[in-house]
Amino acid sequence: MFAINVVLTVKDPAHVDQVAQLLRRAGQLSRNEPGCNVFEVCHADNEPTVFNLIERWDSKEAWEVHKTAEAFTTIYQPQVLPLVDRTPYFCAILE
Repeated sequence: MFAINVVLTVKDPAHVDQVAQLLRRAGQLSRNEPGCNVFEVCHADNEPTVFNLIERWDSKEAWEVHKTAEAFTTIYQPQVLPLVDRTPYFCAILE
């Protein structure tokens, strides 16, 4: 299994609602992709500009294919990334 957690911080608080809507749609599409086991979009209660993406894929290859799919190419990359600072964490699952 391949795991990645991504912390997104919205640069301008005025864009938080827009980013939330975009991430909801990207999450819905991503969950339907082959090899996706988990794709959760979380919004921090204590930091309104912070979102977390929790992703689990069958393999790194499945995640690479995800980067060519609709959620990534039409929503995440062109619409979300310009509005956020992104910190990815590739993770080993300990248990």
